[in-house]
Amino acid sequence: KRDENLQINRVMDILGIKQASSVADIGAGSGWFSVRAARRVGAKGIIYADEINQEYLNYINDRAKKEHLSNIKTVLGKEDDPNLPENSIDAVLILKTYHEIQQPIQLLKNLQKSLRSNARIGIIDRNGKGDDHGLDQEIIVKEAAQAGFKLVESYDFVKPDGMDFFLVFTAK
Repeated sequence: KRDENLQINRVMDILGIKQASSVADIGAGSGWFSVRAARRVGAKGIIYADEINQEYLNYINDRAKKEHLSNIKTVLGKEDDPNLPENSIDAVLILKTYHEIQQPIQLLKNLQKSLRSNARIGIIDRNGKGDDHGLDQEIIVKEAAQAGFKLVESYDFVKPDGMDFFLVFTAK
């Protein structure tokens, strides 16, 4: 049901994720999005499953092998730096993780060097107050601006209950 609720194919369309794209899944967790994106980008694309937790990366590596997805590359990020290769990313998704990031402005600043021109950054999170696994989207917009990004689109379709939002940024 998660695919349907989050309308993940629509999300990938909006972010411009297509065959041969290079995509970063920051806060990849179990790899739910990484796997879906890997299927979409095909053999010529690459998915960077980025996590600060090595156990999650081990799980994603095992899952990618079982599902024959050789285009998923796991990356051990830091709280303030995703550690992605320079000028390598066409699209980024931070799915239900932004509210957990300890140093979001610094992380986004460090992400800049990894982005190709016209790269799109998508952030899906839940409306909230920070202590309830959610965040006010205006905080994200403000922090992204401080890191050098501008909001280009916002949506509320990602869940039927209206609790989630989807923000799309590009570099200024």
